[in-house]
Amino acid sequence: MWKEFKDFIMTGNVLDFAIAVILAGAVGVVVNGFVSDIIMPVVGHFSGGMDFSNLRYVLSPATGAEGSEGFVAENAIRWGAWLNTIISLIIIGFVLFIMGKAKIKAMGAAPDPAPTADQALLAEIRDALKK
Repeated sequence: MWKEFKDFIMTGNVLDFAIAVILAGAVGVVVNGFVSDIIMPVVGHFSGGMDFSNLRYVLSPATGAEGSEGFVAENAIRWGAWLNTIISLIIIGFVLFIMGKAKIKAMGAAPDPAPTADQALLAEIRDALKK
């Protein structure tokens, strides 16, 4: 059983997938940091210094003092935080789009792969049947 597990773990697909997941996590942290620490302050600056995350519609206000008995927290729809999330999603999507375009440009266009022997044979059969 240990040998089977070792063989499974050491296959190329599992290792490639593990590396991809780890790198995706690292890229996610970098992109999220870029958006929250660099882009969102610029968006806030051009929106008059407004912090969208504080915008909300209060359904029921807080009652009592926090930490005391009988305290009831505020119940609110935090639409500003949701708006921040949407803006972040759009910016992250754009950043990933730019990164993808840069990768394609750096690597050059990949040539179309030559057909395999089976595909070539099937193409010949198809052409013969057309005649």
